[in-house]
Amino acid sequence: MATKNVAVYLGTYKGTYIARSDAGRRRWSVEGPFQAGENVYHAAPDPRHPGHVYSLANNAFWGPVLYRSIDGGRRWTEIGTPGLDRRRTRQPSFDEAPTSKPIVNLWHFEPGPPGSPRTLYVGVDPHYLYRSTDAGRTWESLRGIAEHPTRPEWNPGAGGRCLHTVILDPTRPHRMYIGISAAGTFRSDDGGESWIACNRGVRADFLPNKTPEVGQCVHHVAIDPDDPKVFYRQDHAGIYVSDDAMDHWRHVGGALDHDFGFAVATAPALPGGAIFAPLVGESRTMPGHRAQVQWYDRRTERFRPMIRTSPTTGDFTVRREGMVADRLDPAGIYLGTTTGDLIFSPNGGRSWGVVPYRFPTINSVSVSVAGR
Repeated sequence: MATKNVAVYLGTYKGTYIARSDAGRRRWSVEGPFQAGENVYHAAPDPRHPGHVYSLANNAFWGPVLYRSIDGGRRWTEIGTPGLDRRRTRQPSFDEAPTSKPIVNLWHFEPGPPGSPRTLYVGVDPHYLYRSTDAGRTWESLRGIAEHPTRPEWNPGAGGRCLHTVILDPTRPHRMYIGISAAGTFRSDDGGESWIACNRGVRADFLPNKTPEVGQCVHHVAIDPDDPKVFYRQDHAGIYVSDDAMDHWRHVGGALDHDFGFAVATAPALPGGAIFAPLVGESRTMPGHRAQVQWYDRRTERFRPMIRTSPTTGDFTVRREGMVADRLDPAGIYLGTTTGDLIFSPNGGRSWGVVPYRFPTINSVSVSVAGR
């Protein structure tokens, strides 16, 4: 039996890093930084093409740049960047939609469906969703989002006008979902051409109207690995669950001392629930100055702590893309912190450790597994 190789890709304040291990996830090697000095918001693999990895780098002087590696992250090439023309003159392109504005930051990369191997999606600030159908050579802004009738009611979150979550329905090829701060979640049933707001039941206590159609500050969303109608939402207003493809949401985080946070993740080997990383709302740091995550069981509608003894202490945040689980059984769970620790569990949360390397501030964590 071939050895399974685990690669954890980290988007950090100072570039992309890769932490590698085997299926035991006991010993680690670290590579990088790649795109050294760039603020990488998201580094993520494309599972349709083994070895393909994308890095969304943002530079305060030169603007955003999209990179791709085809050898697992060892060598990188700049490819077409949404909002820039093919000559890469770093001038914004306004031909995709009449309301297009210059891109401030690239936020999220999402591979297209398995049946469309050259389709890619990128969510950006200011509140646009871009699609490429030629593997990143050219990009178009989806008009259904760029011209959404509720757009005048959208506001920037603390991180800006970011479209940070893109989820493709694994069973319905034309259905997809997005999360926008501060606008909420939206669903498309026609491949991204038109969108409906899906925020019913989610409060926006910072607005005069506490239950608006749009304006909620969703932080991140994860889909249930067993039931594509079920979603877990970490919102500014707490933790929510939907059982009907986001038509309705119910608040489930009230039992926790803190249900503010940014990150949520699911794993095939941990069905029937989701992992949350709650924070103290005022400070945006982990409660008790230590690593904490909570498992939510959808059947019992209860939470239980997954970390009994924290492998690190301090005042740190786990950002919206900062927690992920792999597809192995038992599941590997990975948390990247703003103080540069990569915390991990090799066994579905029963025990925890820290990769022995201090990274720059970690913006995102993603993982790929090779081998059988």
